[in-house]
Amino acid sequence: VQLVESGGGLVQAGGSLKLACAASGSTFSINAMGWYRQAPGKQREVVAGITSDGSRTNYADSVKGRFIVSRDNAKNTMYLQMNSLKPEDTAVYYCHAVSRGSRYWGQGTQVTVSS
Repeated sequence: VQLVESGGGLVQAGGSLKLACAASGSTFSINAMGWYRQAPGKQREVVAGITSDGSRTNYADSVKGRFIVSRDNAKNTMYLQMNSLKPEDTAVYYCHAVSRGSRYWGQGTQVTVSS
């Protein structure tokens, strides 16, 4: 399984960005997926997760009500809609997938929120 993120960039506080994670390879075996982020000098933290069929999602408290995770299995793509962005959302965002008991990561995409 290979994961490639896109959609990061520079945005002003209060703005929006939409990240995408395109999966390739043995995509039929992918179960849960999610987004993580890592800010400079901090540990990687979970942002949002979504089940294989997209019926259930969960979010970190810090992004609840602002971020929405979704997936389109027909396109093998997961999304993260980020609204009302804050400077503290600045981080490298990573796509994560679980497949046959193994974990896979994308290379990350930088999100920078200016105040």
